[in-house]
Amino acid sequence: MTMIDLDIRKRLGDFALDVSFSIPGHGVTALFGRSGAGKTSVIAAIAGLLRPDEGHIRVAGRTLFDARVGADVPIHRRRVGYVFQDGRLFPHLSVRDNLLYGYRRSPLRNRRITMEEVVALLGVAPLLERRPRDLSGGEKQRVAIGRALLAQPEVLLMDEPFASLDAPRKREILPYLERLRDELRLPIVYVSHAIEEVVRLANQVVVLDAGRVAATGTPEQLGERLDLRPLLGEFESGAIIDAQVTAFDSQFELSTLAFEGGVLRVPGRAGDLGALVRVRVRARDVSLALEKPAAISVQNIFAGAVEEVFEDSGAYAELKLRVSGTRFLSRVTRESVSRLGLVLGAQVYLLVKSVSLDHETVSTVPGRANGGLRHGD
Repeated sequence: MTMIDLDIRKRLGDFALDVSFSIPGHGVTALFGRSGAGKTSVIAAIAGLLRPDEGHIRVAGRTLFDARVGADVPIHRRRVGYVFQDGRLFPHLSVRDNLLYGYRRSPLRNRRITMEEVVALLGVAPLLERRPRDLSGGEKQRVAIGRALLAQPEVLLMDEPFASLDAPRKREILPYLERLRDELRLPIVYVSHAIEEVVRLANQVVVLDAGRVAATGTPEQLGERLDLRPLLGEFESGAIIDAQVTAFDSQFELSTLAFEGGVLRVPGRAGDLGALVRVRVRARDVSLALEKPAAISVQNIFAGAVEEVFEDSGAYAELKLRVSGTRFLSRVTRESVSRLGLVLGAQVYLLVKSVSLDHETVSTVPGRANGGLRHGD
């Protein structure tokens, strides 16, 4: 079921926004792109904070905006939850009263998510009597998310919620967002320019560039698009692999992840045995050899074949490689491509460093959880 149907145009000085896409009824859709690509303008239009010049916005079959017929639903009637970068909690209210602020103002007929469910989902029970000044950055964002959910939205908009957080606080809040994605049947539009966040959280991605949609698809699909490298950042392209945790070596603190094509050994405990995980392998962390190396520290070595070579005008090239049913990307110099004869069909060995696969690039697979809250059931 399509939850959001958006087709809008807006002139903002010299910047022209011209965006069209559809979003399914649940899961995380990431709006990804560089600063100034138009991401925040899009969600501001959905929320009613920005009025397009042309086009329409429909959520769950309701028309929120349609320039052709003059429809423009007021912000307070749109049933849209908005989480800003800085949380914006009411400083004079306790966490409990911040959470209840939207709940008390929602009509009884719209109340499908309870206070108890949100408190449990976001783990904020110990915080209920505190004031915002006594919370960490990550705790404030969890409360801000809870307040938005308790307003009973039909869609949740998140505008770079990690932008003001340091790395430890990001690691603190990421598992809660994964639970939100997996347990709550609610569409989430998530704005980010950090590819690691998108890979970990998103079910689908809309890539924006200069106010227009450059590409749409799953993280896996877009990760294989070598032509998108200029939009993903110079060193940010990589393969996204779904795998299963099959073993943990407590002596050396290494997890074994099985995927279609072999096994990966990664540092730390990647998850419980049998858990499905998503691993991102950066192109810059994959070296290539024509012969299988021996007596080498790299443990992850796979036989594969070259499927595509993408060269630009710089010193580097990127290659798409197939290992059984799984694709990897590798970033090497153009000189290496020439010297090793890396043409289509060439047989190679891929060398993947274990240290490149840390806990920030390993996550539960989106959309695989069962049970949990069902918004609108």
